[in-house]
Amino acid sequence: MTAAAHSWQTNAPDDSGHRPPTTEQTRIRIATTHRPLTKRPLRLTDALDFWQFAGAAANVIMQMANPGVGYGVAESKVESGSLMKHPWKRARTTTQYLAVAILGNDAEKKAFREAVNVAHRQVRSEPGAPVEYNAFDRNLQLWVAACLYIGFEDTYQLLSGRMSPEQNEAFYRSSSSLGTTLQVPEDMWPATRADFDEYWNKACEQAVLDDFVRSYLNDLLDLRMIHWYLRIPFRGLLRFLTIGFLAPHFREQMRVEWTAADQRRFENLFLFVGFVNRFIPRFLRHGGSHTLMMDIRRRIKRQKNLI
Repeated sequence: MTAAAHSWQTNAPDDSGHRPPTTEQTRIRIATTHRPLTKRPLRLTDALDFWQFAGAAANVIMQMANPGVGYGVAESKVESGSLMKHPWKRARTTTQYLAVAILGNDAEKKAFREAVNVAHRQVRSEPGAPVEYNAFDRNLQLWVAACLYIGFEDTYQLLSGRMSPEQNEAFYRSSSSLGTTLQVPEDMWPATRADFDEYWNKACEQAVLDDFVRSYLNDLLDLRMIHWYLRIPFRGLLRFLTIGFLAPHFREQMRVEWTAADQRRFENLFLFVGFVNRFIPRFLRHGGSHTLMMDIRRRIKRQKNLI
């Protein structure tokens, strides 16, 4: 790795004795041990599951907790990709990006990267803005990709139990495409799972929400971007799942409450879902990703817009 890529790799305190947040603060608790469905080394594709959507809003919160990402999204002038104005289109774009990053070939990844670049060229702060950002900033893209990885790892472990260090390392080795399908070079992605933990805890120091971005995210949790008749029945469930998928550090940033009873309900829910999932055929649990890839390949073949 380059010296720049190594700059985050330290757990040492700074001159004031301050240390980065700990893993207990920056990651959710996984209470159950792993219940393997296979003896082969785990891969990121094993985490493809329709239950991934349960943590989607939490992942948006984690990404936007970085001020550069938060202001970049909240102030973005790319209306066609606005989460609050076109939520279904934005959801499709994000899920298709993940499908391409994990299942796509090099040509498909390149095509999707170029499509994303068109939108990202318009996402930059104005001169004198209180928070400077540029969607081509590789450090911001690395943070977004790291959040996506956390989402896959958390969902997999909630459904299948806590991985052993060896399983976790194998799972992590297949994950760098989450960043390299954007602008993150391979040597910028933390080399090992331990390196990733070090990066993540250090980077979480910069994940601080202000009132502006927090208000935007609360509108998201209140489902203000969809019709009221859909908002009312699903708002409570979304908030419960979202807070459950947030580590203590991010709950503090959102200023939300989460009790021991809430944690038990959350863990029991996924204990039940994980049990049921074992009896659902893999092609059904993962089928959405393959359907998305079919749509992407059709769009590439017909030279249609990908996002």
